[in-house]
Amino acid sequence: MSTPESTPATIEVDDQRWMRHALALAARAEREDDEIPVGAVVVSASGELLGEGWNRNITEHDPTAHAEIVAMRQAGFRLGNHRLVGTTLYITLEPCAMCAMAMVHARIDRVVFGAFDPKTGAAGSVFDLLADPRHNHRVAVQGGVLAEQAGIALSNYFRRKRGRPLL
Repeated sequence: MSTPESTPATIEVDDQRWMRHALALAARAEREDDEIPVGAVVVSASGELLGEGWNRNITEHDPTAHAEIVAMRQAGFRLGNHRLVGTTLYITLEPCAMCAMAMVHARIDRVVFGAFDPKTGAAGSVFDLLADPRHNHRVAVQGGVLAEQAGIALSNYFRRKRGRPLL
């Protein structure tokens, strides 16, 4: 998503801005659909929002309807192409293996995620599918952007479900 005028500081500001948007979508997942609060946005190299989504797998009875997949589907429809070359995908939680491989197939340029997932993370925590040299495309990864907010939202969702005090 870098342009000639991009600097590390402007990229960091953009990453935080889009992650806040993804966090707002994650809140909608919980509030509107009682889904696990994960949100995602796909942004073009020029900074245009191409797709957004939140977890819908419970609501839609679809095991593939993770936030990232929902956002990538919207972006693909908007672009009229299954290839999302030059895009950045922002996600509040490190992607799972299914979503990571969809990102490789879509040719996403960069993935920025919030909370690390030590159980099923496929962008460095458990697996590192996005950077695996055996694939014909590798995705640049930036993890930990607004990780504390993303992690607390997820923890509190499960704490509410279990009747535990919130963090």
